[in-house]
Amino acid sequence: MSAATLSPSASRDVDAAVEWIAQDNPIAAQGLLNAVLGAAERIGEHPLIGMHRPDLTTNPRYRFLVLTGYPYLIAYAADRDPPVIVRIVHGARDLPRVLRDL
Repeated sequence: MSAATLSPSASRDVDAAVEWIAQDNPIAAQGLLNAVLGAAERIGEHPLIGMHRPDLTTNPRYRFLVLTGYPYLIAYAADRDPPVIVRIVHGARDLPRVLRDL
């Protein structure tokens, strides 16, 4: 099975986060990028690894995974082959508002 793919929104999310973090800590920024790529691999291999979050969306196709070692939440469509990561959002944000369009 192949890695999950990133939607344009998820790519923008990760690019913005990496750029922001790199201003102060380029090593941490690279670590975040590596963590996202690793999570994409795991999601591709095990699409049901994430959990449903009815507090964030009622659509059962979406699952959520906390990015190990970073305060980011990955939202992805598990029903696609390969799965599609639709958003990567910092946990301190207003998640219901940011993810309301899922």
